[in-house]
Amino acid sequence: MKRTICSIILIIGLIILVCPLPIRAQVPNEGIANMIIQARQKNSAQLKQYSWTSRIELTQNGTVQDTRIDQVSYGPDGNLQQTLLNDQSAQLPMGFLRRAIAENQRQQTEQYMSGLRALVDQYTLPSAGAVINFISQANIQGGHAPDGSPIMQLSGGNVVNPGDTFFLAVNPTTFQTRRIQVSTTYQGDAVTVTATFATLPNGLTYPQYVDVEVPDKQLSLLVQNYDYYPNG
Repeated sequence: MKRTICSIILIIGLIILVCPLPIRAQVPNEGIANMIIQARQKNSAQLKQYSWTSRIELTQNGTVQDTRIDQVSYGPDGNLQQTLLNDQSAQLPMGFLRRAIAENQRQQTEQYMSGLRALVDQYTLPSAGAVINFISQANIQGGHAPDGSPIMQLSGGNVVNPGDTFFLAVNPTTFQTRRIQVSTTYQGDAVTVTATFATLPNGLTYPQYVDVEVPDKQLSLLVQNYDYYPNG
């Protein structure tokens, strides 16, 4: 199960949204797409100068299976690296047969979550083409966040899987991400992803909470990122 947590932690970095290439073709809502891409590029460069703490909790059938806390930063190769601070896994039951069944279930969960992570990756819109495709067909309107601040709301469907829905809220001034909501399916199971973002005084935006829910499997993953500080 420890390998499960190690693979899932990549969601943290992916959900921040990586730097896509600049837009070169004329598309609907091109101005908005350009501003969002530029905001991501700026935020991604700034994020590489920081370290932070990440807490991941994996729950299945109402029982916490794993709780992992890592120190996270970007390495010289530009990839996320984690330093384990604490890792607590649920104990396997006593008895050879019961223990073997529980271990098999853990392995199945690990495989399932690995594939689910790959699906969630696609909903970060990790390339210029993905950003363009979504924004060119998105319904765009104004609105307000729970704190009353203005937001730009972009919504659409069939982004990755047929019948899925995708909602993106951005700051209409900085075009930084404020919230992401996804409703989709994986291996026939309904999946929802909700990510809420916070912004530091210097403008760095990060995913404060990421919640992945799979009701059909009674499975949930909660990621909390906090204590951001500049390297060095």
